[in-house]
Amino acid sequence: MPHLSRRAALAAALALPAAAQAQGWPSRPITVLVPNPPGGGTDFAARLYQDALARLLGAQVVVDNRPGANGNIAIQAAARSAPDGHTLLLQYNGYHGGNPAMMKNLTWDPVRDLAPVGMATVAPHAILIPAELPPRTLREFMDYVKARPGQINYASSGNGSIQHIAGVLFSRAVGVPMVHVPYRGAAPALQDVAGGRIELFITTPSSAIGLVQGGKVRALAIASAERIQALPEVPTTAEAGMPDFVVDAWFAFFAPAGTPAPVLERLNAALREAAALPEVRRRAEEGGVLLRPMTIAQMDEVARREIEVLGRIIRENNITLE
Repeated sequence: MPHLSRRAALAAALALPAAAQAQGWPSRPITVLVPNPPGGGTDFAARLYQDALARLLGAQVVVDNRPGANGNIAIQAAARSAPDGHTLLLQYNGYHGGNPAMMKNLTWDPVRDLAPVGMATVAPHAILIPAELPPRTLREFMDYVKARPGQINYASSGNGSIQHIAGVLFSRAVGVPMVHVPYRGAAPALQDVAGGRIELFITTPSSAIGLVQGGKVRALAIASAERIQALPEVPTTAEAGMPDFVVDAWFAFFAPAGTPAPVLERLNAALREAAALPEVRRRAEEGGVLLRPMTIAQMDEVARREIEVLGRIIRENNITLE
């Protein structure tokens, strides 16, 4: 028993610095690094929580967009930041699970270098085409693609992204090859879809709702089990004739590994409290995303599973960065 008591005393002593640091946190603005440009699902998720977190934590929250290198510029910066709770990463599951499977010399490790904080949003994907194309339904578009093997271009926000994987799976489901055109984010890709230069983009609705409602882009289906409130007239893929084609993305907050546990717990509690606020829920519905608050342990389980599942899909389909 005395031996156990000494261990307990030592553990308590070691925990004091972290607890003390948490009590004084935050002591300056909190920066949320976003690995994509403004206008896409990752940016939407960060800004959805920005004001609520600032109020709940009593500190300014700054969104810092750092696109490029398939998300690695922002992710590496986050991984190398001081683990003091003042720098966070708004991570996209396509990068979290995809980049380690595609890059041999990756400068960050999703488990070793990043600590999960909590889920921001889960986003079903919409199947989008230019409004000027003849197909009016998903079945008509599938026939349109079949008649033009190798001639249809589909966009993504980068190699290995969920949009890229969705395009590969769509091509396989239709049975003809298509051409992948990667972009540095959803916003520039949508511009080319609206302009008729890209025939297909399977992406999160939040960045496309205005274009759909404005008649620039046509939403053929929602690749999810249920319709979304933001686009209630758009059928699910099952309703539109493509059962089992479901594509979801998640966007979550992470911190540099080594961030004190009390700080992570306080961040997680603030995220879950923010997700319950009426204004956050309203904006999420308008943006076509789902709120699924999680504990740190639940987020960690989801993140680890994504590394395994997404990595397997990438390897099985020979998806590379080239």
